[in-house]
Amino acid sequence: MSPSYPIQMLCDNRLKEVFGMLTIVEDGMFRLLGRVQNYDWGGYDFIPNLIGINPDPGITYAEYWMGAHEKAPSRILQSDGTTISLNGMIKKQPERVLGSYVAQIYGYLPFLFKVLDVREMLSIQVHPTKSDAEAGFVRENEMGIPLDSPLRNYKDANHKPEIQVALSDFWLLHGFRSEDQLYSILNRFSELSVLIPIFVNDGYLGLYKYVMEMPQKLVDSTLNPLVERILPKYLSGELEESSPDYWAAKAVVGKKELLDRGIFSIYFFNLVKLKPGQASFQDAGIPHALLQGQCLEIMANSDNVIRGGLTPKHIDIAQLLKLITFKGLSSDVGEGEQSDNPYETLYESTSREFRLSKIQLGKGDLYQNKTYSTEILLLLSGEAMLESSNKRLLVKKGESIVLFAEESYRIEGLSQSVLLFRASVPTN
Repeated sequence: MSPSYPIQMLCDNRLKEVFGMLTIVEDGMFRLLGRVQNYDWGGYDFIPNLIGINPDPGITYAEYWMGAHEKAPSRILQSDGTTISLNGMIKKQPERVLGSYVAQIYGYLPFLFKVLDVREMLSIQVHPTKSDAEAGFVRENEMGIPLDSPLRNYKDANHKPEIQVALSDFWLLHGFRSEDQLYSILNRFSELSVLIPIFVNDGYLGLYKYVMEMPQKLVDSTLNPLVERILPKYLSGELEESSPDYWAAKAVVGKKELLDRGIFSIYFFNLVKLKPGQASFQDAGIPHALLQGQCLEIMANSDNVIRGGLTPKHIDIAQLLKLITFKGLSSDVGEGEQSDNPYETLYESTSREFRLSKIQLGKGDLYQNKTYSTEILLLLSGEAMLESSNKRLLVKKGESIVLFAEESYRIEGLSQSVLLFRASVPTN
């Protein structure tokens, strides 16, 4: 082999590196390939049909992730057909991808954007505040609990506010009912009326603490009469989804293990139905559970979940009681607000890490914008042409696009009805 060969190879690699960096600097719009998560609670067809893949028989498709989470980062499709992970691109050139401010404050993409298909109920859960997450992460590290341990509450030092926007009729639990409503529920369902004095005397905290610390034998003896009454009605199709009985029965059907104390929460919390386009915001401290349907979800980039039932996973009652907001809340259904752009509806929240908006176009309509930080666009119906300063991309149903900071772009509707969602970082 000629001695010049390795030198030439090094030169070729260096040229690729240089030209690759130039491509990153000059080009700020790419197709994005998300990642599917096959959790047991997911559906079978919705996500495959959306993103255009053939589903495997018997395989569940629960979530489709678009973002730079270390667990499952999306990949950028480059012009030469190769791919690179979005988090890898951010690590190479954080300011080009994220913008200088977001790169300095976070150093990573602060949101994760998802499609969810909820076939079976998710666990009752609550998310910590930023300060609680930081303290909990340090504490569990000092205790020597491995990050992948099933006993771990805090996988990172971040909070996890999140928004769900319904793509179908979508059911969830959200926060405690008002005092009057909860008292009425306890009084209306005879099996739960024994809890009335506890609620009257000790309030939300006393009531929830009582059922969460209740010995399993007492859980069974309290809930068994309820289950025996509602399960035959559920199996015969007599129960409506608007009744907590429906979800309590669904939680036990086909299960042989001990009764789950999370059933109490189904009656204590607001039972919310979102129609397509409606949204619900889950801030720190708000107990909630996703029950059924398809939705989009955007959240701060975190894995911190403290569970309170309807799950075989770890439940930390002490942390749960510390973090939950013990007061009655409204159902908190958001319709979105019209932005300055006539084609865009904003779903606002208190989160500084993310913003989600809906863009609706007709044929020939033009939406124009300039990114502040990284943006991810997901097209749910129709076709559109995306044009940046130096690239044009035809985008079809289920395809997603990532745009880097300070990138001007426009979207032209090519169909009579085009629906996109835009995930971004707020400017303030």
